[in-house]
Amino acid sequence: MEESAGGAVAEDVRRRILSMLAQGTLRPGSRLGTEREMAETFAVSRSTLRSALLPLSQAGVLERRTGRSGGTFVRADLVERGAAELAGLPARLHSGGHTSATRVLATDRRPATSVEAQALEIPGGTDIFIIRRLRYADGVPLSVDLACLVAEQMEDLLEQPLGGSLYELFRVRYGLAPTTTTETIEVVSASPREAQWLGIGHRRPLVAITRITRDSADRPFEYAYDLFRADRIRLTATSRGAAGAVARLVSSA
Repeated sequence: MEESAGGAVAEDVRRRILSMLAQGTLRPGSRLGTEREMAETFAVSRSTLRSALLPLSQAGVLERRTGRSGGTFVRADLVERGAAELAGLPARLHSGGHTSATRVLATDRRPATSVEAQALEIPGGTDIFIIRRLRYADGVPLSVDLACLVAEQMEDLLEQPLGGSLYELFRVRYGLAPTTTTETIEVVSASPREAQWLGIGHRRPLVAITRITRDSADRPFEYAYDLFRADRIRLTATSRGAAGAVARLVSSA
């Protein structure tokens, strides 16, 4: 077959990529490789490969990323998250049709810093638990979460399974249910370590959410700092005016 732009060979490459997606060989977030690597894989010229990939990129199936960890990737769907919502991330992901997974990166028990003690309204030096986790949506890294929790309210926490919803664990084992939450949202740049965890380039934008969660007695029991990939998250907020009208704000980084 003649390798001409937009010709039969390019169409064959497109069909092969779509077939790999349909069969699950390629998943959201999968890296296809550099242009040279893909040309070798599909045994076509680089100009034919570009012709094959262009319609898939325009359709939002694939995306190109530059930099050291760049290449062509299968585009991952955006995850919608409500600002200051009380649902845990696994429940939010499942309700949106996404799969959810968690990897515990580190745990610790140590005295609270002055900032942590102020946020949790406890005396400085009071013991807290630290849990850092990497969260996945559809098999692709979505966020790095750091939770600071008052140890005396959940003494055996680090002996429990921490890969699921912490809020569900708090409710079932310790009788703690999130009643109110206050969040501060800003955009920051990924550090080298954060970039490695999330599979993105150094200094790529992250949506940082600092959260204080209170129980039914209005006591803070969680002080958290979550870092979401800005290309994977969409934040929504709803407010009601005096007349009952609903205003919806959508922010997509």
